[in-house]
Amino acid sequence: MKHVISYWKSVVGAGVTLAVVALASAGGAEGTNAKPKPYPLTTCIVSGEKLDGDMGAPYVFTYQGREIKLCCKSCLKDFNKESSKYIKKIEEAEAKAKK
Repeated sequence: MKHVISYWKSVVGAGVTLAVVALASAGGAEGTNAKPKPYPLTTCIVSGEKLDGDMGAPYVFTYQGREIKLCCKSCLKDFNKESSKYIKKIEEAEAKAKK
């Protein structure tokens, strides 16, 4: 009987984990059909390198409903460490461009 309970705990735990991952990758309650806000810069927000430069095509992904372009996938690690810092820089650049 203990094995059956342990089995079901594992199955339920795996199901919950998959649901969390699915929601995170789908952007949560934002919906999957929402078009991400475009990336306003011509440079990588992490390295400052020009996009489509020596590193080739940019690494593009969506973060909290916003399109992010990095010069390469290697910059993703730094972006993830301090994402709020980089989002703030993007928002500042957008505000400056509106003026």
